[in-house]
Amino acid sequence: MMDENTLHQWFIDCFGPVQGEMAWKQLESLPDQIREQLMSQSPEDLPDPTQIRGMMQAFAGGGLNSFGEMQQTIAEGPINVKLAKSIALQQANDADSERIVTAEEGNTMRRAMSEVNLWLDTTTNFNPPSSQAEALTRAGWVEGTIEQWAQFAAPVAASMNEALGAVISDRLGDAFDGEITGMFAGPVPIPIPEGMKDPKQLMKLFANTSYAMQLGQAAGAMSKEVRGSYDQGIALLKNPAGGLIMQNVDEYAHSLEIDAAEVAEFIALREQAYARLYATVPWLMPRFAALIGKYARGITIDLDAMEEQLRGASSLDPESLSGAVNLSNVGLTTTDEQKETMHSIETLLALVEGWVDCVVWRSGMAHLPHLEQLREMMRRERAVGGPAELTFENLLGLQLRPKRTREAAQLWERITAEQGVEARDAMWGHPDLLPNLPDETDTAEASASKGERIDWDAELSRLLDDTDDTADADDANDTGTDTSAGDTNADDHPADGDAQ
Repeated sequence: MMDENTLHQWFIDCFGPVQGEMAWKQLESLPDQIREQLMSQSPEDLPDPTQIRGMMQAFAGGGLNSFGEMQQTIAEGPINVKLAKSIALQQANDADSERIVTAEEGNTMRRAMSEVNLWLDTTTNFNPPSSQAEALTRAGWVEGTIEQWAQFAAPVAASMNEALGAVISDRLGDAFDGEITGMFAGPVPIPIPEGMKDPKQLMKLFANTSYAMQLGQAAGAMSKEVRGSYDQGIALLKNPAGGLIMQNVDEYAHSLEIDAAEVAEFIALREQAYARLYATVPWLMPRFAALIGKYARGITIDLDAMEEQLRGASSLDPESLSGAVNLSNVGLTTTDEQKETMHSIETLLALVEGWVDCVVWRSGMAHLPHLEQLREMMRRERAVGGPAELTFENLLGLQLRPKRTREAAQLWERITAEQGVEARDAMWGHPDLLPNLPDETDTAEASASKGERIDWDAELSRLLDDTDDTADADDANDTGTDTSAGDTNADDHPADGDAQ
C-alpha cells in the first residue's frame, strides 16, 4: 500500500508542479475502484519519473495532445507512425548511443566500402548502385527504416483494430459501462476528451497507439543490434547503396576481439553484395513486399481469445489490454495459403542470402583472415535472431529468417563452379529462372499439379494501390510461379565445405 502523499509527490516529480497537481486532481475524480487499485500498489512499483516524462514527450510528438489530433491519428491508418518513431528515437538516442558519426568512423566506412567494391567487381556481374553508402547512427537507422516496418505491419494492425472494434461492439456491449474515463488504470491515468469516451472509438485509438508503442520499442531496441541496413535480408533504406551503423560495427568487433577494420570490411562486403543484387534485380523487393503483404492480410484474429483478454481487462489494466492486441495471444495463421506464402518468403530469402554468402566468400577469401569465422557467426545469428528481431517478428506475424541458407549457398557455389559467374547472375533475370533448392522439385511439381499459383499481378497491384507509388508498377509486373518447397532448419545441416 502507498499513502496519498507518496503518490501526490510522484505526480509532481513526473509532470512538474503545475501539471502534476492537475494530474492529482484528475486522479481524485476517478471511480473508487480505480483509485483503490492505484493505492494498493507498492511505491516501488511506480515507474521512474524520468521514464514517464520521456513517454509523455513521445505521446506529444505522436499526435495525442488533443481530441482533434487523436481523431486525425485514427484516420491516418492502423499504426501511429509518428508515435512509433518518437518512441524508437528515444531509445536510439539514449545515453549509450552516439549522436553523430565521428570523422574517424566515416573514414573507416568509406575506405571499407571502396575496397570491397573492388573485390566484388571480380566476383559478380552486378554493378554497384549509383549512390554512396551512408555512415549511420542508431537514430539514423530508425529514421530511415521505421516507415518501411510500419508499412509491412499495417495489414496486421488493421486486422487487429477491426477485430477489437467488433469484439467491443458485438460481444462486450456495456461491459465498460458505456464510457471510459481514462485510457489506462495504471499509475498514469491519462484523461480522455469528451468525444473519445465512447468505448469503441477509444479502443480503436488504444489499438492504434498500443501497436505503435510496441513497434517503436522494437525499432529502438533493434537499432542497437543491427550493423548494416540489409541485415534482415531485405531493402529498408531509401538509399539503395545502404549503410553501416558504425557504433554497432565497432562494438561487434570489440566483442569478437577481431581487428575493427577487418570486421568493418566484412560487414561492408555483405552490405554491398546485397546492394548490388537489389539494385540490379528490380522485381526482387516488390516481390518480397507483395509476399509479406499477402501473408499479413491473411492473418486472422481469434475473437474468442481477444474477448477473453478484454474481459480480464475490465479495470483497464494496461498489461491486460496490451494482451488483446498481441498476435501471440490472439493471432491465427494456420491456413494452407498462409503456409504456402510463408514458405515462399523463406525460400526467396534463402536464395538471396545464399547468393550473398557465396559472393562474400569468393570476394573476401583472399583479403579477410577471419572470413570463415565471421561468416559462420553471421549465419548463426540469422538462424537464431536477436531479441529485438524476434519482437519485430511477433508484430509482423512472420519470420524474416531463412531456414535453408547453407543449402542455398552451396547451390550457388556449385552453379558458379559449373557454369560461371555470368550464368549464375543471369538467373536473377526473372523469378522463373531461379534454381530450386535441393530436394524441393517433387514438392514444387505437386503444388503446380494442384494449380496453386500466386497471382503476382494482383498482389503487386494491391501493394502499389496501398502505397500510391505507381512509379514502381513496371518493375513489379511479373506472374512467375513459386518454385518453393519444404523447409529445413539451418542448424540441421553441418557447416559446409563451401567448395573452396
